[in-house]
Amino acid sequence: MGAAVAPRDVPQLDASAVRVSVVIPALNERHTIARALESTRLPGVERIVIDGGSGDGTAEFARSSGAEKVIRAGPGRAHQLDVGYRQAAGEVIVFLHADTRLGPGWLEAIGAALRDPAVAGGAFRLAFDSRRPIYRAAELLVRLRSRLARLPFGDQALFARRELIDARGGIPWVPIFEDLDLVGAIRSRGRLALLSECAWTSTRRYERNGMFRQVLRNNAALLAWFLGLDRERVAGWYLRRPGR
Repeated sequence: MGAAVAPRDVPQLDASAVRVSVVIPALNERHTIARALESTRLPGVERIVIDGGSGDGTAEFARSSGAEKVIRAGPGRAHQLDVGYRQAAGEVIVFLHADTRLGPGWLEAIGAALRDPAVAGGAFRLAFDSRRPIYRAAELLVRLRSRLARLPFGDQALFARRELIDARGGIPWVPIFEDLDLVGAIRSRGRLALLSECAWTSTRRYERNGMFRQVLRNNAALLAWFLGLDRERVAGWYLRRPGR
């Protein structure tokens, strides 16, 4: 890529005054979403849960847990992210998975990163909520990919200045790779900040599908994105559980 171009007319934000909206897409996440909501419960932070048609009471639980907005929408993560972003009031939008929590200091870290007007957005450092050594190795691989290829995934809690998302007309409704598209948009508009603060995420996909199989699936999907393969076909493969 060429040299980064700083966003125009972006105010320099003070860490203590950043107005942030956290958009959390959810589908049958009643038993996991509490930690996402609790970790982002801070003054000046708006938490928006977009329920994609849950049958387990996720929306009601999120509302009773204090989410500032709970919105029902059609299924599909990209669609949910777009609906949530359009309801957000913040100058900065954080896209947080329902099974992920942000570590202490996350809000201050975003504010500090965005004091640099060349920074258009960024992501957190991935950490798994397991003590098994195999997950420390997986974290290292993710860190290397993020640093060397500048390609964090959505489970690292991507964030961006609202004006960047406004300029691209929102979050395109795509069947897969909405997170990589957003990373590409951030990098095309400015610098991508990789924060040292953690996004702690669930290991359930890895436990369900097998660690090595899931890592291979992730990398195969990444290659498909690079090659520009048909997204409907890739989504049909990637979103299907192995063995089905």
